[in-house]
Amino acid sequence: MDMNAYLSMFIDESNDHLQSLNENLLKLEGDPEDISIVQVIFRSAHTLKGMSATMGYEDLASLTHEMENVLDLVRNSKLKMDSFIFDTLFKGLDALESMVQDIIAGGTGKADVTPIVAALKAIVKGEYQKDQPSGSAAQSSPSGAGDSSAMLDEFQSSILLQSIESGLSVFHVVVTIREDCVLKAARAYMVFDFLERNGEVVKSSPSVQDIEQEKFERSFTVFTIANISGDELQKGIESVSEIESAAVTALDRDTLMQIGGAVLQTAASMQSTVQAPAPAVQAAPSAADSSAAAVRPQTPAAPAQTAPGNASRTIRVDIERLDALMNLFSELLIDRVRLEQLASEIRRNDLNETVEHMTRVSGDLQNIVLKLRMVPVESVFNRFPRMVRDLAKSLDKKVDLVISGADTELDRTVVDEIGDPLVHLLRNSLDHGIEPVADRIAAGKSEVGSVNLRAFHSGNHVFIEVEEDGRGINREKVKQTAIKNGVITPDEAKRLTDNEVNMLIFAAGFSTADKISDISGRGVGLDVVKSKIATLGGHVTVESELGKGTKFSIQLPLTLSIISAMLIKLGSEKYAIPLSSIVETGIIRREHIRKIHGNRMIEYRGAVIPVISLSQVMESTTFFEDKEDETEIVVIRKGDKMGAITVDEFIGQSEIVLKSLGKYLTNIEAVSGATILGDGQVALIIDPNALIK
Repeated sequence: MDMNAYLSMFIDESNDHLQSLNENLLKLEGDPEDISIVQVIFRSAHTLKGMSATMGYEDLASLTHEMENVLDLVRNSKLKMDSFIFDTLFKGLDALESMVQDIIAGGTGKADVTPIVAALKAIVKGEYQKDQPSGSAAQSSPSGAGDSSAMLDEFQSSILLQSIESGLSVFHVVVTIREDCVLKAARAYMVFDFLERNGEVVKSSPSVQDIEQEKFERSFTVFTIANISGDELQKGIESVSEIESAAVTALDRDTLMQIGGAVLQTAASMQSTVQAPAPAVQAAPSAADSSAAAVRPQTPAAPAQTAPGNASRTIRVDIERLDALMNLFSELLIDRVRLEQLASEIRRNDLNETVEHMTRVSGDLQNIVLKLRMVPVESVFNRFPRMVRDLAKSLDKKVDLVISGADTELDRTVVDEIGDPLVHLLRNSLDHGIEPVADRIAAGKSEVGSVNLRAFHSGNHVFIEVEEDGRGINREKVKQTAIKNGVITPDEAKRLTDNEVNMLIFAAGFSTADKISDISGRGVGLDVVKSKIATLGGHVTVESELGKGTKFSIQLPLTLSIISAMLIKLGSEKYAIPLSSIVETGIIRREHIRKIHGNRMIEYRGAVIPVISLSQVMESTTFFEDKEDETEIVVIRKGDKMGAITVDEFIGQSEIVLKSLGKYLTNIEAVSGATILGDGQVALIIDPNALIK
């Protein structure tokens, strides 16, 4: 088998499982008694171990195996979670992530994890804390010895009984491997893979760990809840190479009682008074229902979620292919606009009908192509709860991270790049912003600091905000540091507004930290944030109030490709304004424009809004609005702020392809890009967010 062919799949799925492990371990830390979360964590760890062993990454597999041993004790109620166990498991996850990153970089995935393994083994043996009864954990250490029926505990028994009561198919399977088989563990793994794709394995004997280490003779026994028939189960297992036979026995309540004996009698009596725990076939519970998941009755439909039919509903596509598809469609869109213009000039019915049909079809295609590239920022936000937890612990601070708008969608390329800037901002908020517990209490605040991470749409942009209720920016200290570092002169410092002082913290090499730490304050970070966001076509601002807190706001383009826009003229020049930022269009007379404190304003629907001359902003040489008695306006919105742009003439609405101005025309004020129109002309695309301050 060519392992390189599966490397990409292994990396993607490993990252998914590691993310799931992080999220669910955090969830378990909030509710350590919820066994259903432990079941989900155990299954993710088990799958990751199997994948790593199959790919030949032994260090990954062995570390995951040790973590699995601890989780097995917890899920069987033989070990209670505490802070030491949580910290050790989190360290194990960090090591696993480092190994996967090494594999991504072309390495072997090897790492020295001896201290973590030693800690995990100590937990299993019950030796990591002296106040734990000796041998309590050690005697519960996973063992593959003994008959499978004798090893069914109350939880597993109640799962099987509950499943039978609910009308599900439960089977007892004895799998025998051929005597001349060389890779028994690999064949067993293929059998388990088949069983888990068609249901759920409740118990195996010997244990899964021992089977994967080939600590068994020729056969092993499995209790499974399946969503296929016994015959299909038998054929599927026997279709695996070097499997000699599979003895499949369908179980009902009576036969299960005969096999299980006293343990099952106990479970049955429990069922008459208490609802059985939810079987492990259920998917990971949401945060809202995780506590209820352990007592939710199993429904016949549940195993269907692992059915093969659902497994093929999604595919992974290389981002370069999507980029190529987008570029081709962009060219098609330019040609479509050109065809529409030609059809309006030639005026032939059959040509008009064909062009109209092409417009409808390409419009649908455009929506699909755009949605293919859009992903929720949740994929980035998900990594931060764990990071904030670790940082707060290392800083000895209490912090509550509140995430909102995680379902807000952004272009895939933007999402891939936004993670690092957000890491810097969050680290800065925890280190510089949130005060130590004693300082917060002295200031009359709650001892738990609050960090809000939110995302939302506004016009053709997405805004991501990081806001905390910490100490705020000390502007005098910022000014003094900036003068000391040569960023500004003392005279310049006197003339700076509050916002301009706030923005000084983004200067290269700037730091107000009293001491250097590993978290932030090395004089790098915020300048990197600013430059990174600028390369994505966005910008960052900061608002702060001393003693109250600080808010960083990042503005990003919604997509880097195709937008709906209003085309307008300024004399001989054409411009495009994104439709998503436009409130309405209209005409105003010059006498309705008033000057207030030197600024031109108009009354608009009960409010007073500023008037912005586009010809002045763009330094137009072919249109001078002052010579006109009346002028067209476009009312634009940025969040809750509005403004009116004066223009020469409206051309109409159009779908336009957003093209970058390139590295030679960077940072042009109020311009976000350019587009090619149907007549071949180039039109600049106005950035309304830059016009409203």
